[in-house]
Amino acid sequence: MLHQLSADDPRFKTASFTGGMNLIVAEKRTSSTETDSRNSAGKSSLIELIHFLLGARVDKRSLVSDKNLRNVNFYLKMDWPDDCVLTVGRRGSRSNFVQLDPDIRPGRQEEMFRVEGPTEVPLDEWNRLIERNLFGVRADASGVSGRTMLSFLMRRASAHGFNQATESFSKQRKSDSATNLAYLLGLDYELADGYRKLAAQKATRTQLLKAVNDPVWGRIVGSTADLRGQITLAEAQLRRLEDQTADFQVVPEYERVKQEADALARRVKQLAQEDTIDQSNLEELQQAVTEASDVAVDYMESTYRELGILLGDQVRRRFDDVQTFHQSVVRNRRVFLEDEIETLTARLAERRDERARLGEQQAQLLRTLNEGGALEALTALQQALARERANVEALRHRYEAAQALEASARQITSQRLQQQQAVATDLNERRGQQAEATLLFSRFARELYGEREAYLRIEAGRENLQITPFIRSDNSRGIGNMVIFCFDLAIAVLAHRHGRGPDFLVHDSHLFDGVDERQLVKAFALAAEVSAEEGMQYIATINSDDLAKAVRLGFDDSPYVREPRLTDDLEDGGLFGFRF
Repeated sequence: MLHQLSADDPRFKTASFTGGMNLIVAEKRTSSTETDSRNSAGKSSLIELIHFLLGARVDKRSLVSDKNLRNVNFYLKMDWPDDCVLTVGRRGSRSNFVQLDPDIRPGRQEEMFRVEGPTEVPLDEWNRLIERNLFGVRADASGVSGRTMLSFLMRRASAHGFNQATESFSKQRKSDSATNLAYLLGLDYELADGYRKLAAQKATRTQLLKAVNDPVWGRIVGSTADLRGQITLAEAQLRRLEDQTADFQVVPEYERVKQEADALARRVKQLAQEDTIDQSNLEELQQAVTEASDVAVDYMESTYRELGILLGDQVRRRFDDVQTFHQSVVRNRRVFLEDEIETLTARLAERRDERARLGEQQAQLLRTLNEGGALEALTALQQALARERANVEALRHRYEAAQALEASARQITSQRLQQQQAVATDLNERRGQQAEATLLFSRFARELYGEREAYLRIEAGRENLQITPFIRSDNSRGIGNMVIFCFDLAIAVLAHRHGRGPDFLVHDSHLFDGVDERQLVKAFALAAEVSAEEGMQYIATINSDDLAKAVRLGFDDSPYVREPRLTDDLEDGGLFGFRF
């Protein structure tokens, strides 16, 4: 039960509430003309502030974000389960936190050295406390929200909460509203939440289809056929890297061994170059030895005889000396060439032996290098392995996305049919809860409209659990608003009876716009009667001229009108005590 709404700004008009019915009246100034509006008196702002203190999110369009209000501390005093009166404080400039006095978080009451006074807690934690303590929601519950359910019990005109009975704000997902209403009515809300999950699956598929049709994103998502091949190759590469990493051994002094192997390679190459030169020289020397032979001179005597010339002995001796000298030169050249050939042959043999020895050393060093490597090489290998693992994981995620994309629409349809059948079966098993809700709604409707046909239609739809309040009428706006009135009153009573909701219901004056004054009188009388019967609290804001119509028809408002009485005075008549 709510007791008081206040602020630390002295101009603010503190609102006080009691059990049963409470009316906050906005009066019209005597000097006001027929065209003057009382929208700035603060009726809707009062409900906005209660929402703010009960965990509503804040954005730049929120009331408390106004520069004139953002540093004002607002307070709500209310009953808290377990016989505790709680004061909640919050301001717009620090909207992510609330102050609680006393600290009602679990276990705090039993602390030996508990600090007295207000305690600041994060907004999310405050909302979890509201869900658990005011609505009895389990921590692991799915699809229900304390904030959403509060929006049904305190509809806001700013959120267009009076457009449809089963929507607490405009463009609300039907599966979301149905799940929360199912909880308040005592139906299987978790089963109803299955519709929301199916809708999310369908929305994902729709978005993926749009992505595939895009020329850029289509390549990012890909097809399952392509991705299967890519995953196969990537996994094979991953296994190779894993095997290499597992078999890798770090070689001590790896750089020294590598440098030694490089030096041996350079020496082997140098030996090969020297062999090439010496082999070429050897071939030339062997050719020179073949060509180094004595010159034949016997032909000269026969030539001279044929010419008829007789050589003297003196000339012959000189010729023999020349021949002997020439033969000596040839023999010496042969000896020199043969010595050079022997030297080259020996050098070639030595280098052949050195190459063989160096080859064995080089082979041993290369085996050492092939069996392991430096620590830096192992680190690089591990980094490559990590990149390949990430690549494989990314491909698998893309494959899952492609599978979701290529999932047949028939599969989703099949799941929807199964969901619909499961909900229909559950509704058959929960006829008692449906009957209680329908009878309560019907009773409230008859109080307003007599014996008109009125009931709650609850059925398993194709897209969501369908909850439809129905009163046979001419579809006028006034009757539509009274459908919302009866529906809200029914779900508030049912939730309170069975420990699934708080003991208050709050209505903005917008709900009564266009309502026939006779129905207005009956609605107020019904709210007063039901709140007294159920031990609940009903709070409504109302314009003074609308209330005056009800009074003229016999409604006694004196027990229910609460302070403050708001006016549309331009200076200090509104809720905040000043115009901004």
